[in-house]
Amino acid sequence: MKVCRPGLHEYHLESAMSKVFMDNGARSQAYPAIVGSGDNACILHYIDNNGPLNDGDLVLIDAGCELDCYASDITRTFPVNGKFSDEQRAIYQIVLDAQLAAIKAVKPGSHWNHPHEAAVKVICQGLLDLGLLSGELDEIIEEERYKPFYMHRTGHWLGLDVHDVGEYKIDGEWRELEPGMVITVEPGIYIAPGNKEVAKKWRGIGIRIEDDVAVTKKSHQVLSKDVPKTIHDIEAIMAQASS
Repeated sequence: MKVCRPGLHEYHLESAMSKVFMDNGARSQAYPAIVGSGDNACILHYIDNNGPLNDGDLVLIDAGCELDCYASDITRTFPVNGKFSDEQRAIYQIVLDAQLAAIKAVKPGSHWNHPHEAAVKVICQGLLDLGLLSGELDEIIEEERYKPFYMHRTGHWLGLDVHDVGEYKIDGEWRELEPGMVITVEPGIYIAPGNKEVAKKWRGIGIRIEDDVAVTKKSHQVLSKDVPKTIHDIEAIMAQASS
C-alpha cells in the first residue's frame, strides 16, 4: 500500500512483496501472486501481473509466502491513488462486512458452510440495497442469483499447502470446525467490465478481502489481523506514504 502509486505496474507491487518475504526468511511465495488492477481484479486467478496501475483504479493483491513449510494466503484490495471512489467504497464496505460476519461464524461446533452462508447473506443484502440485485433476499440466496457477482466459496483449508488437504463434508454432512484447524475467509464482489445489467459506474470493480483464521478452543484467532483492511486505515496509510 505504501509503495503503490499511479504510473507503476502490477509487477512493481509483486516485487515489493517478494523483497519483504525474503527479508524475513521466507525464500518463496506460497503460490503465484495475484496482483490485478482495474478490470484485472475481476479475474479470479489472474497472474500476468504486468498491467499498469492507473489513477482511479483499484488493485487486488492475493499473495502469501511459505515459511517453515507452511503457507499463508492473504488478500487486500485498495485504491491505486490512495482514495476510494464512492462506488468503490460502497462495494468495499459490503465485502468487509461480509468477511467480518463470516469470521464471526468461525468457532468450534460451527460447520464448514456457516462462514460461507453468513458472507452470502451480507453480500446479497448489500447488492439489494445498492440496486444491483432485485427481489426477495431469501429467494436470491436460494436461487443463487448472486453468482454473477460472487461465484466462489468463502474459504479453504490452509496449512502445509495453500489449498490444504482435508474433507469439507463427512458422510454427506458439512464438517464441523475443531480447534487447531486453519481456514481462509475470503468473500468478494466482482462486477465484470462487460456486465450490461448494471450501471456503467459499477463495472470493473473487483474486490476481495482474505484473512487466515485459526479455530481456537472457544472461538477463533485471525492470524493476519495486522494487515490493514478498513477503508479508514487503508486511506490513512496511503496518505501518510504519499505525504
